[in-house]
Amino acid sequence: MASICKVSNPCFNSTSYGSRSSSTPKFVVNLRSSTFNHSLSGSKLSLVINPTIRASLCVKCSQADGNGSSMKRTTLHHLYETQGQSPWYDNLCRPVTDLIPLIDSGVRGVTSNPAIFQKAISTSNAYNDQFRELVQAGKDIDSVYWELVVKDIQDACKLFETIYDKTDGGDGYVSVEVSPRLADDTEGTVEAAKWLHKKVERSNVYIKIPATAPCIPSIKEVISLGISVNVTLIFSLSRYEAVIDAYLDGLEASGLSDLSRVTSVASFFVSRVDTLVDKLLEKIGTPEALDLRGKAANAQAALAYDLYQQKFSGPRWEALVKKGAKKQRLLWASTSVKNPAYPDTLYVDPLIGPDTVSTMPDQALQAFIDHGSVARTIDANLTEAEGIYSALEKLGIDWGFVGSQLELEGVDSFKKSFDSLLDSLQEKANTLKLVSL
Repeated sequence: MASICKVSNPCFNSTSYGSRSSSTPKFVVNLRSSTFNHSLSGSKLSLVINPTIRASLCVKCSQADGNGSSMKRTTLHHLYETQGQSPWYDNLCRPVTDLIPLIDSGVRGVTSNPAIFQKAISTSNAYNDQFRELVQAGKDIDSVYWELVVKDIQDACKLFETIYDKTDGGDGYVSVEVSPRLADDTEGTVEAAKWLHKKVERSNVYIKIPATAPCIPSIKEVISLGISVNVTLIFSLSRYEAVIDAYLDGLEASGLSDLSRVTSVASFFVSRVDTLVDKLLEKIGTPEALDLRGKAANAQAALAYDLYQQKFSGPRWEALVKKGAKKQRLLWASTSVKNPAYPDTLYVDPLIGPDTVSTMPDQALQAFIDHGSVARTIDANLTEAEGIYSALEKLGIDWGFVGSQLELEGVDSFKKSFDSLLDSLQEKANTLKLVSL
């Protein structure tokens, strides 16, 4: 059950999150898993106050039923209503109804990935009953995994259905990714996307497909079939342009007279770019190089938005608009700060613009609600972004290498999470079978 409680000392602890603070009381919505402490029976997930934060309000969600309670308007509502950017939540676990306070606070969609499910399923007892039933029914581990995941996705889709309907399919999506083992398999990805879309059977689901070179044709094919797609793991401008072209090609190849229900987002990853580029700049070690740390990711993101504006205009796009086509929105992913020396809203505040999405994990969402700045910033200084991008190239930063390296790391990370979870599920199934003998 969700409840709202007041907390004393309604101010922000700047020592934990940088120097910026807000005098306006705002919400801190903080997810914490209590399943690590097995003594807390009946409690799998709760919304609790972070000890480093002192805010005027917090939301506490018990494990029992997750029924939400209405909340006052937050920075997230302001972000969407004044700037046209949709705030999404980058996490999903059971009970899914604990998303209700986040929806009340202004969250308009959810993203998931293999790493998120690996953490959710392996650390929570909330999946045990369904897991036991599936194993006892003779399901193999791959099938068990997808049954667990699909149930969460379906339940989340139901919660966001109202937003989806109110926006005529413009928002309210829940994303689920095809197996990361298929990142180099064009046809396998198409078949997996078709199967997953049919399995979930919800109008507001996004099937996530990685933006690897072998999957670019997959994106075109899946879009042409009328399936909405979240293209993930985009780390470079060149690959992003290929993703846009795949979307446009797919729309044109669909043969549909009404394209309004085929939508897409392009997930452009941000903070990971700085993580890698900063290391390269530190190796160079000159004052000029060191001064550019923490600037690469947002500069490239600004150029991506400029590319977005160019590609979704002109005769080709206008012809598709006449058939009801919607723009493939840019979605900023990897928005949490990896370097504690940087402001905690570094990958949110500077990337605000119309027709975009920002998906935020707990830390970034919490920080933005508390002291984020709402203003159109993504194209406020394109010249500066171009200058930073060029300066990095002159210093020897190879943007092609950065993109390919991060893509490799991203795919590998998701594969490891996926394989690790399947291994742990197999172990659990083996134990369960032994116990039942």
